[in-house]
Amino acid sequence: MTQRSPDMYQENKETKLISKGVKPTAMRLLVMDVLSNQEAAISLGQLEQSFEKVDRITLYRTLKTFENKNVIHSIDDGSGAIKYALCVEGCECHPEDLHVHFHCTKCKRTYCLPEIIIPAISLPKKFVSKQINMVIKGLCGKCTT
Repeated sequence: MTQRSPDMYQENKETKLISKGVKPTAMRLLVMDVLSNQEAAISLGQLEQSFEKVDRITLYRTLKTFENKNVIHSIDDGSGAIKYALCVEGCECHPEDLHVHFHCTKCKRTYCLPEIIIPAISLPKKFVSKQINMVIKGLCGKCTT
């Protein structure tokens, strides 16, 4: 197994941002690093706690830029705080890229389940969908053991 050097990882993050049309500033790379190391989606507040000193507005703007450029997607899991997670490789956040999310009612974590695609939904004439959000609530694997 080949080890990836920290420089190679840094280049990979920069390349990903550039490919999405996002300038890789120091703060954006730090946010990418935090998001890359999460197993569950995180809120702005949780992201803010990852840094010793950071401007909340800068973090919010970074998240919005990432969301607008399809680097991340947002999840409204009903907890009152929007959560954010990295998009999988090749995702353009088109309807066929949408997937189910799972919110654990015990530990309050929200997980992306990219292998479970949200099915196409036929709407009545003149109805136009702008966003689809499917959240399953229950106990995650860690909380059921």
